[in-house]
Amino acid sequence: MASTDIGTIYAGALRNTRALEKQGLEQIERQLSGLERYPDYAAVLRRHAETTKGQLARLDRALEGIGASASTLKETVTSVAGSIGAAVHATAQDETLKNLYAGYAYQYDQIAAYRSLAVIAERAGKSDQASSFRAAVEEETKAAEEIAALIEPVTRTYLDLTLAGGKADS
Repeated sequence: MASTDIGTIYAGALRNTRALEKQGLEQIERQLSGLERYPDYAAVLRRHAETTKGQLARLDRALEGIGASASTLKETVTSVAGSIGAAVHATAQDETLKNLYAGYAYQYDQIAAYRSLAVIAERAGKSDQASSFRAAVEEETKAAEEIAALIEPVTRTYLDLTLAGGKADS
């Protein structure tokens, strides 16, 4: 059985987290086009898109710092998975609500990834990078809290629009 060193594990964790962030950004960008009737939700997503771009830049710097690059295969696979998820939600009348739920859950997936990445970075002797991953945990936690605060108001708006006979999603 071949052994794996911490550098290989760290590079893989960086690539995985980058692919996760890239997928998240693509989903945010797709969702924004259908949120005209949900301005508060759209504002939260726009802010988080900018945060995500900064996180991607940090991950790219970390990869460059160890002489590695992003995995185009992982990014392609996660992009396809995100597109399939968005397509499934788009066929549902309650697309906005389903995207809201998925986005809330997704934040916790990212929080877990960054917490793990910080531990791996420390073990790899990259304490400076570990602190930036801990900052990302805080950013993702803030986004999760902002999305959580939207669940009830977005649901109310959805109900008002749907029950009034209008299209709630768009």
